[in-house]
Amino acid sequence: MDKIEANNLLDFYGCLLTDKQRAICDYYYREDYSLNEIAEMEGVSRSAVYDTVKRCDKELAEYEEKLHNAGAYRKRMQLYEMIRKQGNEEINALLDKCIETETE
Repeated sequence: MDKIEANNLLDFYGCLLTDKQRAICDYYYREDYSLNEIAEMEGVSRSAVYDTVKRCDKELAEYEEKLHNAGAYRKRMQLYEMIRKQGNEEINALLDKCIETETE
């Protein structure tokens, strides 16, 4: 899984991971720490960090496969932009409100 996709899935499903898993994934995907740096900070082996990242990748992908939240979000954003191109100021203001509810 690439880092962009992992970040997107963490936004949707990160709360379903354990605190330790979420911390390691945040370090790895969001803060771009190396496996060795994370291992040092967490006081575990490099292979433990690697295993955790791979396990989380699998879990996040499974959540998306079952729930489709990230994919549905991307589709809605694309549709909002298509509507925005066709809309006037009043419609665009309503779209802005819709988009705000998506990111709350």
